[in-house]
Amino acid sequence: MIDTLPKDKKIVLFDGVCNLCNGFVDKIISKDKNDVFRFASLQSDIGIAIQKHLHLDPKQLDSVILYEPGVAYYHKSQAALRIMNEFGGAWKLLQVFRILPKFINDSVYNLVAKYRYKWFGQKETCRMPTAEERAKFLG
Repeated sequence: MIDTLPKDKKIVLFDGVCNLCNGFVDKIISKDKNDVFRFASLQSDIGIAIQKHLHLDPKQLDSVILYEPGVAYYHKSQAALRIMNEFGGAWKLLQVFRILPKFINDSVYNLVAKYRYKWFGQKETCRMPTAEERAKFLG
């Protein structure tokens, strides 16, 4: 399953039932003018397979993961910042946070992750892509 992943795309794994996470995916799709990203929920078969391939615990559904096949993977604040860097424009200004120690950025990330369902709600089932989005989703 991992062998069939597109090598020229950056893969975003996200919590498929989290409203905040789904909103972030919508933002990524709207800003992805160069068709850089593909998506899979953390709960999907391909999402679980990628997490296992990266030696991550699939039961830890509190982080966005950016996986660049054959290159590296990033999670939490580092993933979010790297994703937003691809948006271009004023979004690149957020890269200033990369000079901060990871533990500071991740502390803020962890706080939002801890309360994301309470603050933003959650869906009963994972996101289903629209017909236009389907090609961007794996599995």
